Amino acid sequence: MASQKQQKILVIRNDKLGDFMLVWPALALLRRNLSKAHIAVLVPAYTAPLAEACACIDEVIVDPKQAGEFRSGLALAKLLKPHGFDAVLTLFSRFDTGLAVWLAGIPLRYAPATKLAQLFYNRRILQRRSRSEKPEYEYNLDLARLFLAEQGVSKPKPVAPPYLAFKPADAKKLKQKFQKQHKIPAARKLVFVHAGHGGSASNLSLGHYASLLHRLAAADKRLHFVLSAGPGEEQQARRLASLLLKEPHTVYISEGGLEAFARHLQFADMFISGSTGPLHLAAALDVPTAAFYPRRRSSTALRWQTVNSPARRLAFMPPETADESDMASIDVAKAAKAIGARLLKKG
Repeated sequence: MASQKQQKILVIRNDKLGDFMLVWPALALLRRNLSKAHIAVLVPAYTAPLAEACACIDEVIVDPKQAGEFRSGLALAKLLKPHGFDAVLTLFSRFDTGLAVWLAGIPLRYAPATKLAQLFYNRRILQRRSRSEKPEYEYNLDLARLFLAEQGVSKPKPVAPPYLAFKPADAKKLKQKFQKQHKIPAARKLVFVHAGHGGSASNLSLGHYASLLHRLAAADKRLHFVLSAGPGEEQQARRLASLLLKEPHTVYISEGGLEAFARHLQFADMFISGSTGPLHLAAALDVPTAAFYPRRRSSTALRWQTVNSPARRLAFMPPETADESDMASIDVAKAAKAIGARLLKKG
């Protein structure tokens, strides 16, 4: 392996937003313990702007995804080979990426020892992610720790949130501009509520979200709800707004891309949603979160635990007596009480 100064490391997580945000603790661990290394990431085009904002990343490579795994692998290999990477950490193994890093001739190729694609890697770690025995980000950290150990870093310096941050002065100005634009009194607590989701996990109904916000507003008159929405979610946010009574609220449609959305989330006093990408984006900023999960093993609160500080995260699931995907069985009154108590802690 090259000396640390010359190391060129590629980290691959080229799928959804939430999955990518759960890689950030591993990226932070690599950066802190290999400060002179060149760290690149391979991501899809839509998460590239966020990757550009990550202080741990030196280079962002957009996946030239093609139709068909073999064609996609060949195109990616052609893109990667000139970079001369010394090592690659593939945190989610697919056939096309495995083929690509092998054809690109990257000497050290790390990946979970799962699926057929593991044959393309010469450094593997046995992981049974489908068992959901620990958080997804911990599985990612395990691969990073294996790599560090083989570089002689047996006791890596730990990392802690936030994993994404913008200048406080910029956040303050943006908050003031947002409050002025939407006529929100400066003393209000801004509670972002994201009712949309990518469909990978169950979520509360809009009626249950409305009930939750009604209870929160009744308990604390300082709250202002920001009903956020991304592309294709505007109708859902507006439908939720129509269900609110006198609860102060604003519909915020994110039209400036993921980085602009993240900059708005940074000044949130709390972020409430189902298990979805924006939840994990808020958590990377170490914003307090309250999330609703199904109890299904592949989608539990443990498996998709957020990366914010433990004291800043709340999670709610259906009770053991209900069906694992019965989100209507979640006690909204109990959740409102827990969320309200957490908001009150912030003064």
